[in-house]
Amino acid sequence: MSPQNVNPIIARCGYRCDLCPAYRENIHAPEDQQRASDGWFKYYGFRIPPEQICCDGCRDERPEARRIDSTCPIRPCAITRGVETCAQCPECGCDRFASRTVTRAWVEQRIGAPVPPEDYRWFVLPYERRDFSAQTQRETP
Repeated sequence: MSPQNVNPIIARCGYRCDLCPAYRENIHAPEDQQRASDGWFKYYGFRIPPEQICCDGCRDERPEARRIDSTCPIRPCAITRGVETCAQCPECGCDRFASRTVTRAWVEQRIGAPVPPEDYRWFVLPYERRDFSAQTQRETP
């Protein structure tokens, strides 16, 4: 899947659900779940059991919706503030938002090596908020 070939599904924080390895549309076999678990451990230092990896996204309001990060501080904040995404919030860039910021440089510094292109596509790009940064600049007064 190429980032140019999909309609972006933007999480409340600006992450790209459609590019995330945990998003339900990207899980086709148990191997996909294992790859996500291994990649997150390699690049971010946390492991989620593969069988628990399948996310409906934070904008899915169904009571049975699966969320990969049930402790995310951004979803309840956006709901309380009545905004769809942080880009619409006058406090965008707050500590909650900053705590979830990912860049390729940050990941490469963390692991002490370059991130290969395929791993970048799966484990960094979905969380960089590239499209979201431009949206934030347009929507924030």
